[in-house]
Amino acid sequence: MKKSVAVIFTVLFLFAATSLLAFPAGDIGQGKAFFCDKTFAGATTGKSCSSCHPNGRGLENAGDKTEWKIMGKRYKHIEDAVNYMIEKALHGRVLGPQSGEMMDTVAYIKSL
Repeated sequence: MKKSVAVIFTVLFLFAATSLLAFPAGDIGQGKAFFCDKTFAGATTGKSCSSCHPNGRGLENAGDKTEWKIMGKRYKHIEDAVNYMIEKALHGRVLGPQSGEMMDTVAYIKSL
């Protein structure tokens, strides 16, 4: 009996662990809120990401890319591309790649 309980527990644990890996880190709903927030990352232009990308327009399938080209520059990580736009378009502050704000924003962009 103890052995079967241990096997069931192990199977459930492995299922839960692999299920978590299937979903991107970050909260998509919160990421969308940041995307639409004109004060996101200390932005000072009065614009949000959605000002130029309403409903994520132009960012479709961004999660499938391995490189982003913006204004003649190439970025290997989506976080670097997001930070470039925060700095240049929104005049905001750079976010850490593992920060909650960045992870949520990236999760939203990848959901488009």
